[in-house]
Order: sequence, then C-alpha cells, then structure tokens
Amino acid sequence: MAKSKTAFVCNECGADYGKWQGQCSECSAWNTVTEIRLGPSATGRSSRRSAREGYAGTRAEIQVLKDIDLVQVPRFGSGFEELDRVLGGGLVPGSAILIGGHPGAGKSTLLLQALCHLAAGGAALYVTGEESPQQVAMRARRLDLPVDKLQLMAETEVDAIIAAAQESNPRVLVVDSIQVMHSEGIASAPGSVSQVRDCAAQLTRYAKQSGVVLILVGHVTKDGNLAGPKVLEHMIDCSILLEGEQDSRFRTLRSSKNRFGAVNELGVFAMTDKGMREVKNPSAIFLDRAEDPAPGTTVMVVWEGTRPLLVEIQALVDDSSLGNPRRVAVGFEQNRLAMLLAVLHRHGGIMVGDQDVFANVVGGVRVTETSADLALLVAVVSSLRNRVLPDDLVVFGEVGLSGEIRPVPSGQERLGEAAKHGFRRAVAPRGNVPKTAIKGLDVVGVGRLTDVLEALF
Repeated sequence: MAKSKTAFVCNECGADYGKWQGQCSECSAWNTVTEIRLGPSATGRSSRRSAREGYAGTRAEIQVLKDIDLVQVPRFGSGFEELDRVLGGGLVPGSAILIGGHPGAGKSTLLLQALCHLAAGGAALYVTGEESPQQVAMRARRLDLPVDKLQLMAETEVDAIIAAAQESNPRVLVVDSIQVMHSEGIASAPGSVSQVRDCAAQLTRYAKQSGVVLILVGHVTKDGNLAGPKVLEHMIDCSILLEGEQDSRFRTLRSSKNRFGAVNELGVFAMTDKGMREVKNPSAIFLDRAEDPAPGTTVMVVWEGTRPLLVEIQALVDDSSLGNPRRVAVGFEQNRLAMLLAVLHRHGGIMVGDQDVFANVVGGVRVTETSADLALLVAVVSSLRNRVLPDDLVVFGEVGLSGEIRPVPSGQERLGEAAKHGFRRAVAPRGNVPKTAIKGLDVVGVGRLTDVLEALF
C-alpha cells in the first residue's frame, strides 16, 4: 500500500532534512525549517521497476557536441527598450523569466503595460492571483493602455491556468504571482516551499514544451532577496529584480541570471501617473547637481552591463564623539569603505581614524564594481579638507592595498561618456589613458594614490 511521506525543508534556501531542526545548516537561518507532505509514493520494489521501465522507454539520444545543429533563437521586443536590454535583446520563445521586487516597486504595472502592447501583435494572457479583474482593468484605464486585445484571467490553480493557456495559445503568459499559486496534488498551503517549487516546475515545463514566454512575478524578503526556495532561481532562465527607494520615483531593473544574454545589465525607469516610463539617458538624471558646489562631492563613471553610467558620489567627514567612529556606506560595500580608508592612511598620509565617515551614491544606485574606489577617496579627502572640486571633473579607478591605481575595463568608453556630458577634466589610471586624445577632455593619468592627492589637493 502506498505510504505518505514527509520531509523537512528550509523556507529560505530549500535545503532538505530528515528531521526538524531549529537552524538551517546551509544558510544559517533560524526557525525556517518546516514540515511538508510529499504525497503517497509507491513501494521500493515497484518504484525501482517503474524507473527501469521508464528509463528504457524515454532514454535521450547521445550526441557529439560538434554534430549539434545550431539554430538562432528568435527574439521579439517587449515594447520597452530598457526591459529588452536587461533581457539580453528581447523575449525568447520558450523562456521562463522571474521578476521580483518590493511591494509597490511597479512589477505589475510594468508587466501590464508591456502585455497591453504585446497583445496588439499576438495573443497575450495575464493571470492575476492577487487582484480581481476589476482592479486590473481600473489600473489599465488609468494608465490609458490599449485594453481591447489583452486576455485576463483570475486564477490560482496551476492546472486550470495551463489548461486555459493551451486553449488560447498565447505568445506571452504572465503569472502574478508565483507565491499564491497552488497545485491540487500537493497537500500544503499556497506559498510553502513544496507548492512554489511544484507550481514553478509545472509552468516552466509547459513553457518549454509549447514555446510560450513565461513571466513569473515573485515576492522578496526584507533583505531584498527573492522569497521561496533557492531551487526556484535554478528552474528559470532569467532572474531580474526591480529596485527603487520608496521616496524616489526612479526604478532600476537589474538581471542577476540570464541564459540568453549578459548579466548585471541595468535598465532605468521612472514611475509617473501614467505608469512606468523609460529613462533613455540615465546619466542625466543622476547628475542633477546643486548650483553651488559643495565639498565632498565628485562624479565617477560606472560600467553597468554594456553601457557607462555617470553617477555622483558624496562623502561627509565629521568629528566623532564616539569611541568607535562610524563608517556608513549607502550604495557601497561598507567593508570596502573601511579598507579604502586604511589605504588612505597608510599610503596617502591622511588619517580619519577619529572621524565619522559617511558615503552615499546619489539617486539610489548601487555600485558594486571597484572603479568607484578612487572617486570615493577623492570625495572623502575633499570633505575632510573642505575643498571644493571642479564641476567639470570626473574620477574613476581601482585602488590597491599598496596604494597603486589599477586600470578598469572599458576605460575609453567611460571617458567618451564623460566628454559627451560636458566634462573637461578626468583623473584616471595610466592604463586607461587613451592613445588618441579625446576632444574637449583633458585626461590626467595616475599610478599611485599620492599622484592623485598632489594633482587635486
């Protein structure tokens, strides 16, 4: 007789255990291991026999890699160039895309706008599990979207969604959201590890077999990570995250996984009363500087995916009244800030050990590459010495532990972007100084941290 089995799974990382325990040994999270029912299973002997029979009948053909026929995967646009950029050039038929973000970031708004325009060129189905059809229709009319072609369905049962999709045969299928979907074959509540994993597997399998573009909307935790088991990110082809501060109208769309394009591409949108609007020139919005320059501010060029981006860096150095001075970094890695301050003391002769240091990237941009090292130190010294830097100056470069200034990738493209926006002076690593002078831009190549301090201060 078939027996019902249970398992203990971590809600954060999806690790499986034979019994309950208070802390997950994989991700070190507390009280996240929950019991789930796996449903009835056959006995060991019948399972082994059915497995042998199944393998004998469905074994895949072994091929040599050079004999595989390469077929160019066709793509089609979503109606947003910034979204297509993050996806690697457009939507790929048969792909599964997971988009996450905090509540109110604009996930549903962006997808509704894209689907209303995609429906004009082919069938598109929007499945909502958290809102009623009336709520979605009210939002579409408020945004003045074309609503005469888009198909809408309010459903949370996966089998019913797949059956409806097989009848309508859409080109794009949006499921909002995966955390509220459930399957009748799983004896657990919607949003549990087993439900999310099984529902995502069924929908992804249908997308691969039918060639439909599947877009899943996912919730995020308070840390900004996608909620649910980690296996969810392994099932899909592309994982993108819509980020933005609550008090800012700008949103950034960033990809962390993409099987059909480059990762870490960045798309910028602005939230308006008519929905999400693309920002074609992000550098212009992040360089909205004050009319009167102040100490502690400088401009650098970061490389996001396949394009340069000009951002403003601010630093504030002040006397500390605490035994341990504060080190606060917004948009930077805080440990890297502490390391750069140690390099500034050892190889630049400037000590800020008794000062509070605050660093911020204007516009809510998160800088992860090392090209921001030099600009951050220049802003710190500018605030410490109360010296105003020129408005037309741009700085970038990686700072090593021995005080050397290392070159960064795509240096000439960064300098070209700075010259295009009216900058006249640049401090860059010697390895990034172009052989051919850039018109209107005076580039100063530096090799040591002391060279930078002498040139600017």
